[in-house]
Amino acid sequence: MPPRQPRTGVRRTLPPDGRIRAVIEAITPQVDHGRFAVKRIAGDRVEVEADCFTDGHDLVACRLRHRHENDKAWQETPMTALGNDRWHGDFVVTAPGRYRYTVVAWVDPMLSWRHDFDRRVDPDDIRVAARVGADLVTAAAERARGGDRKRLVEFARSLRETADIDVLHELVQDEQWAALVDRYPDRRLETACPVEFSLDVDRARAGFSSWYELFPRSTAHDTGGHGTFRDCEARVPYIAAMGFDVLYLPPIHPIGAVRRKGPNNTLSAGADDVGSPWAIGSAEGGHKALHPQLGTLADFRSLRDRAQTSGLELALDIAFQCAPDHPYVDAHPEWFRHRPDGSVQYAENPPKKYQDIYPFNFESDEWAALWEELHDVFAFWMGEGVRIFRVDNPHTKPFAFWEWVIARVKRDHPDVIFLAEAFTRPKVMHRLAKLGFTQSYTYFTWRNTRQELTEYFTELADGPGRDYFRPNCWPNTPDILPEILQVGGRAAFMARLVLAATLSGNYGIYGPAYELQEHLPREPGAEEYLDSEKYALRRWDLERADSLAPFIARVNAARRDHPALQRDGGLTFFPTDNDDLICYSRVNTVGDSVVLVVVNLDPRHTQSGWVSLDLAVLGVDPERPFQVHDLLSDARYVWSGVRNFVQLDPAHVPAHVFQVRRRVRSEHDFDYFL
Repeated sequence: MPPRQPRTGVRRTLPPDGRIRAVIEAITPQVDHGRFAVKRIAGDRVEVEADCFTDGHDLVACRLRHRHENDKAWQETPMTALGNDRWHGDFVVTAPGRYRYTVVAWVDPMLSWRHDFDRRVDPDDIRVAARVGADLVTAAAERARGGDRKRLVEFARSLRETADIDVLHELVQDEQWAALVDRYPDRRLETACPVEFSLDVDRARAGFSSWYELFPRSTAHDTGGHGTFRDCEARVPYIAAMGFDVLYLPPIHPIGAVRRKGPNNTLSAGADDVGSPWAIGSAEGGHKALHPQLGTLADFRSLRDRAQTSGLELALDIAFQCAPDHPYVDAHPEWFRHRPDGSVQYAENPPKKYQDIYPFNFESDEWAALWEELHDVFAFWMGEGVRIFRVDNPHTKPFAFWEWVIARVKRDHPDVIFLAEAFTRPKVMHRLAKLGFTQSYTYFTWRNTRQELTEYFTELADGPGRDYFRPNCWPNTPDILPEILQVGGRAAFMARLVLAATLSGNYGIYGPAYELQEHLPREPGAEEYLDSEKYALRRWDLERADSLAPFIARVNAARRDHPALQRDGGLTFFPTDNDDLICYSRVNTVGDSVVLVVVNLDPRHTQSGWVSLDLAVLGVDPERPFQVHDLLSDARYVWSGVRNFVQLDPAHVPAHVFQVRRRVRSEHDFDYFL
């Protein structure tokens, strides 16, 4: 036979320590194997699970490690076995900021010894095993200190010297002795997950907020003037009375005069036309300046403070784009794209053209200076006490920029909230959320049928985005007047508000267009408003008898009073025998809060049918009647069993928002016990 040829290209290396046998897999939660951070709210209990196991019959011990990013030392929490080699641990996050967590595990000789000892039956075998255990306890004593060391030495002596089999079993099964030994495990051959997973913790408003958008320039009391911050300040009690907690202002900067748009987005503007607030910048300043007709910084601060004392927080629109006469255009022409004739390229989304807006060129050779300047825009307004930013069209700017700027802002100001206004492809929306946007606009605006709503919100609640994508649902915006609001009348406005406010912890409306049921499109088949407030001043009669303001106040009160409606979890849809009825519950087990919602999706006709409930989800005893209290009408009904009848007239109120009262004394007695 020819001589055996040596193999080439194979590295014959040994692992650092082949005695390490514990395996850690499938840690949850995680986002893209730890590339991005999981999101939670301050005060949350973070639940972590992992598969931890080893070869053979030995037992493993597991610990959950966690720390705030600024802390050097890890804290450890024991993990408990769930079965099938799955382990669970948790910890509470107390303040906003970035945290880290990971899992460690090791083959534990003491656990393995106790497990085997309980199965031994031969007396001699038991005595030998006791001496083996004594050696393990002695080793633990060497790792211990003070009184624990003395107690462990005594325990080891008892194991060696006790001959009575029953007494030995009692010693080994004693939970106090077991807990003492477990304090000092042998972790020399410990396995540590190589990934430290990130966890971004936000303040409570990131998970629960009710937004109200309005144009300050349309708040003037007279019939023809330009509104000011002072006028807007006078509007604050009205907004607060409806129960909102975020007052969102479109851009408040100087508006370009060059190529200014006229009413209804026409290309020619008259001398008195006010233009679009999103065409930012003029000779009067740019992103760090205020529109002079709105007022001064002192006026802005007064509005901010008045809002705060009324329970409202200001949110500002950040739109990184420029009007042709923005100071950046002359000072930094390198930040913009130029056409072959030398002119600056304006924004386009064919067939739409935005002649009054110049987008930034993020591929400029001077991109680093551009990034720094845009960060300084955030820094300026944070210096004015703003901690919530609605970012316009973030999907048209580089992902790398958003990851950098959000991380930089939140490193020093972890209380800042970023809302991504990105109605675009799903993967792009999810990427922005992963990169750090606190909240995200959704497709709710175009989901109308029971099937569409059920599938979409089930995906949001239970899909892969549940650990990082926080939906913020808007039934309308200044850009979007959906068809259902154009044709559905008052009932459609009421139903869509209830859906937005109860399917999501965060929602908002563009008002006063919403409560006054503005519904005329610019043209048939379009989603733009006729006489859009984006291009003209509007006057709103807030005293109109048909205003939905009182109804909105009742919905927001229900959200404020019931923890089940204050987060995105705990959502379950229930079958109905009528496709025009949608039924779902929101449950918060910590606050013992259960809310059941039924909505008539047909804005024109009364709809009735039977809903089939999962009583276990609601925490209801199937053998006893229970009460449902409608938070919108204050009506109370006694229900019993799985199937119950509902009828909703859209001419009255097209929805029930029930608080579930879990026990009643009898079908004729409406007294209840929580």
